[in-house]
Amino acid sequence: MTILSQILFGRAGHSEVRSSDFAFVFGLRILALAVIGIFISIVVFLYIRSQPVLARDGLQFFYSQEWNPSEEQYGALPFIFGTLVTSLVALILAVPVSIGSSIFLTELAPSWIAKPVGFLIEMLAAIPSVVYGLWGIFVLAPFVREYIQPVLGNNLGFLPLFQGPPFGIGIFTAGLILAVMILPTITAVCREVFLAIPRSTREGALTLGATRWETIRLAVLQTAIPGMLSAIILGLGRAMGETMAVTMLIGNRAVISSSLFAPGATMASVIANEYPEASSDMHLAALTAIGLALFLVSLVVNGVARWVIAFYRGRFNV
Repeated sequence: MTILSQILFGRAGHSEVRSSDFAFVFGLRILALAVIGIFISIVVFLYIRSQPVLARDGLQFFYSQEWNPSEEQYGALPFIFGTLVTSLVALILAVPVSIGSSIFLTELAPSWIAKPVGFLIEMLAAIPSVVYGLWGIFVLAPFVREYIQPVLGNNLGFLPLFQGPPFGIGIFTAGLILAVMILPTITAVCREVFLAIPRSTREGALTLGATRWETIRLAVLQTAIPGMLSAIILGLGRAMGETMAVTMLIGNRAVISSSLFAPGATMASVIANEYPEASSDMHLAALTAIGLALFLVSLVVNGVARWVIAFYRGRFNV
């Protein structure tokens, strides 16, 4: 009780602070504890509701590839694989474009171009996910099937990643739509990070004889590495948790394939597809366990990413 009192009320007694200050601090601490409580309640809910399948299969549930609800066989590995691969494809495609756009808008473009272009990029974040899905089905998927996948197959078909018939929908298209969706998030954060770098840093590099590109590379990009990594983490979180657009474009097959052209499924897409129609308790428990797996994978990925940020902060002293 003493520890809880210190958390809620602090070390100072009631007589040492004004009532308004006390109420303000007390309210902030209650809100902070509420966030922790919500986090714990989510973990407890997912764990309890997934107990039937975890008690039966144990850790095998997370590395089994079999998903057959009619025979009560459940394995999360295809969905974990699909989530990680689509998110990785999205990052590979979106990060260079986002960082390049941010550099252009903050360092090179005149204000009459930077402001409207930056506004349009940020507006992409306001488009609903289902609209992205519809656009992906009727515009992006046919374009990928007719133009992108045949070119990749003809030129890079010796690689397992680009083998197979061009379906149009599949892991590659899902990763492409995710790249479009996370692009405004990464761009907006990187842009603010670049703008926060003092102008004196750029002027100092120019004074020492650096070219425009060297100034951008040394004074801006190197200084902004932790901020850019934070932006990438935010984009990765959006990509891993995205549901509707991915569900409409990935093909929704519980398989692990070496080809990006093949259909697949993610943890979010299988929950959206099957939860409304799940009838047995074991099926519901399996889908809840998929949600627990998504939570754990996101936690691990974000933990590793934050370790990388801390590493770069120490290495470059930024």
